Amino acid sequence: MTRMLDDRSAPRTVTVDRSRPVRLTRRGLLQGLASGSVVALTGCVANPHLGGREQLMLVSDSQLAAMSGTTWQQVTQQYRPVRRGHMAQAVDRVGHRIVGASGLDPNRNWQFTLLDSNEVNAFVLPGGQVAFFEGITQKFQNEDQMATVMGHEVGHVAGRHAAERASQQLVAGLGMTVAQVIIASSDTRYAAEIAGVLGAGVTFGYILPYSRQHEYEADALGLRYMARAGYQPRESVRFWQNMMGSGQQVTEFMSTHPSDRNRIAALNHQIQSLG
Repeated sequence: MTRMLDDRSAPRTVTVDRSRPVRLTRRGLLQGLASGSVVALTGCVANPHLGGREQLMLVSDSQLAAMSGTTWQQVTQQYRPVRRGHMAQAVDRVGHRIVGASGLDPNRNWQFTLLDSNEVNAFVLPGGQVAFFEGITQKFQNEDQMATVMGHEVGHVAGRHAAERASQQLVAGLGMTVAQVIIASSDTRYAAEIAGVLGAGVTFGYILPYSRQHEYEADALGLRYMARAGYQPRESVRFWQNMMGSGQQVTEFMSTHPSDRNRIAALNHQIQSLG
């Protein structure tokens, strides 16, 4: 996967890949930073869970899984795991059913844990540790809706989104470094203009849109896993309808997550495709 800009007026060549240089000019740099496309690196892998979509992979799953252990220890020190009760049992039961339907390795160090907190949230670490805060379980009207969130989190693992996100961050850092080199060697009258779009271009043009793509992909994978595990995919729409208005709403352009309305629309489309 290679993203490159080529402005033919007075090109500057900056080599960031041994096999191919990227040609940049001051105008091209500005346009690239603003759009988030000033990235050039190779290292793509096709993901069969995502229909063969190529992903930039500079960080291995094993590296992230190793780091997950330390992070999980910190999380469980901050929030007390709830080991007993019907809700903790449901989280564990639904988790194993969803993983069994996903085709992922069941021998991965999967953990499905309920955490003592009123926070309305859930997350997954690359090592297979899935956490549900008690606050989000209060939003579930049935086990199918719990499977909605569980499928989404397991979908992130199948989509290798953590490794892809980490790789994107590395590329974004490289892009900034390259840009700073060019700024230092260019006319000073362009410096302020370039600096003004540097951070915003990389963030809004590259990192956040891919984050929203990850959310849509995890939703789509989760629906498949729900159906295979015997849960009702339609309950995913009812769950997100219940979630509408929960928490502070952020303009979608400035968020890593889709808006609730767009997410529901995408879910309805995916459900229709499932038949």
